[in-house]
This record gives sequence, C-alpha cells and structure tokens, in this order.
Amino acid sequence: MKYLVVGLGKSGIAAARLLKNAGRDLILFNSSDMDADEFKKDNPDLKGLPFFTEVLPEECYKEIGEAVLSPGVPLDIPFTEDLKKRGIRLSGEVELAYEFSHTDQIAAVTGTNGKTTTTALTGHILKEYFKDVRIVGNIGIPYTSEALTTSEETRIAVEVSSFQLETIDSFHPKAAAILNITPDHLNRHHTMENYIAVKESIVKNQTCDDTTVLNFEDPVLREFGKTLRSRCVYFSSKRRIENGIYYDEDRKAIFIDDKGSEEKIIDTDRLQIIGAHNYENACAAIALTMALGVPVDVIRKALPEFTAVEHRIEFVCEKKGVRYYDDSKGTNPDAAIKAVLSMPGPVLLIGGGYDKGNTYDEWVETFPGRVKRLVLIGATRDKIADCCKRHGFSDYEFAKSLTEAIDKCALAAESGDDVLLSPACASWDMFANYETRGDEFKDYVRKLAD
Repeated sequence: MKYLVVGLGKSGIAAARLLKNAGRDLILFNSSDMDADEFKKDNPDLKGLPFFTEVLPEECYKEIGEAVLSPGVPLDIPFTEDLKKRGIRLSGEVELAYEFSHTDQIAAVTGTNGKTTTTALTGHILKEYFKDVRIVGNIGIPYTSEALTTSEETRIAVEVSSFQLETIDSFHPKAAAILNITPDHLNRHHTMENYIAVKESIVKNQTCDDTTVLNFEDPVLREFGKTLRSRCVYFSSKRRIENGIYYDEDRKAIFIDDKGSEEKIIDTDRLQIIGAHNYENACAAIALTMALGVPVDVIRKALPEFTAVEHRIEFVCEKKGVRYYDDSKGTNPDAAIKAVLSMPGPVLLIGGGYDKGNTYDEWVETFPGRVKRLVLIGATRDKIADCCKRHGFSDYEFAKSLTEAIDKCALAAESGDDVLLSPACASWDMFANYETRGDEFKDYVRKLAD
C-alpha cells in the first residue's frame, strides 16, 4: 500500500517526511501547478519520490490505500469525492501524527477563537513540570514533524482547527478543550450545524478516564457537556462554576471550585495577557494541564511568565503617545470583538480582508463609544461599510493598502488612542497568511516617526 500526500505546503511536506522516515511508500500530489525542480531543490530529502501536479495518473490509484490531505483540501470537491468512491481512506495531519506518535499524553485545543493562545499557554505550563513537551498543530509547527521523535514521557499540546478535525478517526486526546463556537469558515462547512459537529468531534474517542474542558458561557457547549462520557470541566468569565474554573471580574482573579471549596489560582493583574477572553483561555489551560497531572503550585508559578502570542492583540510600540496593537490573527468577527473590547483607550481600527462568508453586525455594534475611526481594506470593505451604514456608524473610510490604512490612522490618532489591526477577516485576498499581514503592520508601524 502507498500513501498519497495531497497538498505540498508546510503541512503536506511534514507529512511526507514523516512517512518517508517511517519507511512507508508514498506519492506526492499537488492539485495546482507546481515547479517540480523548485520543489526538489527546496526539499532535497523528498526529491526521489513520485511527484505529480494537477492530474494524478490513473495507474497511481491502484497502489494508494490512504490519502493524507492537507488542511486546505476540502472533503467535498470532486477529487476527494473520487478518492472516497475508490475506497481510499482519507486522513490528515493530526490523525497521521497520532498514529505514529509514541505518547497518549495529549492536550488538544479547538474552538473558533483563542486556540493559539490557549495551546501556547498549555504548552508553557507543561514545560514547567515535564522535560519533553511539544507544542504543535495549527499553531504553526506541524504535528507530523514531531511525532516520530516522541516517547512515553512526551507531553503534547496541540491546536486543532476545524479543517484538521474533518479527517480524524482514531485521534484520542487525554484532555481536550473546546473554547467557544461562533460562525466561521461557513464557506467550507456550509452550515453552522456542520461546523459545530466538526468542532465537537475532537472528543469522540474520549472515555471516562479522559477530561473535556468546555466554556460554560457558550450555550451549545453547555448542553454538549451533558452528553459526554468523559469528565467535563467547565470554565467561565461570568460566574462561579461548581467543580470548575472561573475568572471573577470584581476580585480580578482566577479561582478553582473543588466541591464547593474555593481556591485562588492567580490575580489577573499578574498576567501578561489582557482581556476577559484571555482569562478564559487561562482557565482552559489550567484545566488541561491539571488533567495531565501538573500540580496547582507549578501552574501558579508558570502563568505570570507567559507572554502574548504573536499577532494576537500583540503590543507593538508607542509613537507620539499612541499605542499600536497587532491582532492580525483576529480573522473572524468574534475574535475582532474581543480585541476591540480589550483596548484600554479610544480605538482607530483597521479591518477588512478575505470574505469567509461571515456577517459583521455584532462586531459593528461594539463600535459606538469605543471605535473613533474605522479604516477598511480588502475584499470585504464594501460589505463591512454597508453593515456600518445599517447600524448608523459613519466614521469609516477606505484605504487601498495596509500601509495607507496605517497612515490614515496615525494621522487621525491623538495621544492616549490605540491603533488596532484586527481585521475580522482572513488575509488571503492581499497576503499569503495572517502572519505576513501582521509582520507588515509591525514593520511599518515601527518606522513611523516618534
């Protein structure tokens, strides 16, 4: 049997290397045209493998037993539908890595927003207690690039996107968190029901010996928790949770309730991440790491040492009394709402980008009294502008580029204001990814006159 690796970006290349290093036979395929010589030059360790683009020869299908799909490959396009009709098993990065990994001590994180921060924080806490910790997945390091070098002593923190969850089968995390579920990627999943089902599938192989961490304030997840075989731990930023973890806004601290007995974990003014949503992320990370055996005193020591994830409400610099924040990872309205609500001062906001089929009403409803100017860029700028008109928000303008938008904000900003890049949209209309968008924002802002 041969494996077919479909999609030759970072994820596909890592999967191909895992399979090659594990001694498996494989074929490389990219659905769009790709220069074979350039690919082999950039990846010399893979140059001897069969390599095809655009069309896969018919004779290859007879040899393939499993197709490993990159996350960007949908399951309902003609190519993947054809693979299924031929009886070829479909898998992805997370499933493949799990099958080849040597540890079952896994903390998995999904949700519409907060995944990267929670995964990074979970890994940070685990590193305080365990010698071998890997932080992988949708966070930027392919899970498949680490799987073969793990051992029974390894602990894994893995961020799992909805795209990756579509192709799991046996994946079984000892602890799993679903942080929240709000509309996103509906152009891929088509309906909210499909999207919810995919997110919830992260726990489908868990047993009564495992832990599921859920946001009590998400009504879908609150009900989902009642159906689980695993031990369910809720977290909240709005109320005390019995046998759960919660942020108390009045006391500005995070607490654990254990059978009615309250224990303070940390005062939130000691944390280097800001906003109630980040305190929720911290609650989830606490629950996940406790489930993997980390003592509370170790967690308490690790929390204040953690710094914000790059491109997620990341403070860049201050120029002429104006603070600049990079939230390029705010690629949907719910994430962008959280960013706006986290800003300490009046906001000059840069928004817009690739259209994932979202609506922007709830985002725009947060603007009055907070956003003094909105500068729109990208493919969705007219759609967002129309939404602003419907809600009576008129303080917006257009820019042709990100740098022009920054200039407009810098010109209008006053000392004490915050300039925030939080687009509420993906980056793919103007940039390769959200990292490139955020890097351009930071580089240009740092060059502004003091």
